[in-house]
Amino acid sequence: MKLNRNFLVVPVLLGMAFSLVNCKNKPKKEETVVLKEMTQATITKSDFGMTSDSIAVEKYSLVNANGMEVNIITYGGIITSLKVPSQDSIFKDVVLGHDSLEEYTSGNPPFFGAVIGRYGNRIAKGQFSIDGEEYQLPTNDGPNSLHGGKGFDKVVWAAEEFEDGENVGVKLTYTSLDGDQGYPGNLETMVTYTLLADNTLKVDYEASTDKPTVVNLTQHTYFNLSGDFDNTILDTEVMLNADQFLPVNETLIPTGELRSVEGTPFDFREAKPIGAEIDAENDQLKKGQGYDHCWILNDENGAMHLAATAYDPSSGRFLEVMTTEPAIQFYTGNFLDGTLTQKGGEGTYALRSGFCLETQHYPDSPNQPEFPSTLLKPGETYRTTTSFKFSVR
Repeated sequence: MKLNRNFLVVPVLLGMAFSLVNCKNKPKKEETVVLKEMTQATITKSDFGMTSDSIAVEKYSLVNANGMEVNIITYGGIITSLKVPSQDSIFKDVVLGHDSLEEYTSGNPPFFGAVIGRYGNRIAKGQFSIDGEEYQLPTNDGPNSLHGGKGFDKVVWAAEEFEDGENVGVKLTYTSLDGDQGYPGNLETMVTYTLLADNTLKVDYEASTDKPTVVNLTQHTYFNLSGDFDNTILDTEVMLNADQFLPVNETLIPTGELRSVEGTPFDFREAKPIGAEIDAENDQLKKGQGYDHCWILNDENGAMHLAATAYDPSSGRFLEVMTTEPAIQFYTGNFLDGTLTQKGGEGTYALRSGFCLETQHYPDSPNQPEFPSTLLKPGETYRTTTSFKFSVR
């Protein structure tokens, strides 16, 4: 489908308050102010490069009638860019990522923007059993398996674009073969991204298997709602709709306790800045080097319910996360260390320059029977939905 950009744009050069000398010495960044809304939602497809084993990777750009734009590549189902307006109608990219396929395929240790599977989060010692049969997964996070090993973030998905009235999207499919990364069963997986007319990005997950297996899919986008990746996310005000969280041991595996957030730095039931208590004297914060924990969501009944909100006071951008999942992993970029280059080639992603809101089942559920089950049997269909709605305040 041809992209029809039916709106007027005005470039806004930052740094105009600086002297002419400074302007000459420092490259200018551009923002775009949308002055007139588009008349229709559009999709475009373009090449994004080729993997080392000669598999072509495509990029899909979804744009709604408001001008919100989401770019998704078929490698890892990665969201490479997400542009939303501020309270002053300034559109900026608010997700961390890379410019090139090579940067993603060289490892992407933070899992920027990727679909995570077969199992999001950690499984203790990379081991679990089903019906008395034991399975061993790769251990890629100390003694544990993290995010499925060489998982769904490192494969090329088949893609099909679609239109649905005012909404546009792309449907990604991938078959993980029996024994892939140690998991049993041929797992047929579908992830559907839909950009809605109300500035919501909806993510639907679906999977089926021919052998009993475990599944826990999620999305690993890092947000920085200021749109300036030189800024930390410590002033972002976050609300988590959760009365309890899961304490972890030294390797970040849940201990099995469901602990009340009351009176702890983990109480986000009322919105507060991420940085308000992130450096508090707290054993759990020390173990995660910040927030890297799973919260047990209130009001969970399998239907869509409120999971979290995030607000950037500097831009007015507001994010609302809804999900059918029972939990959310809130991660504050504690292992970003300034070694990865920002998009555009200027600057690096420093400590706590992005945060993740990963809706999911509990970590290590296959080894903790008191947790909600992640077992998927033949004849059953795994289905979950999460939405990310953007507005301004």
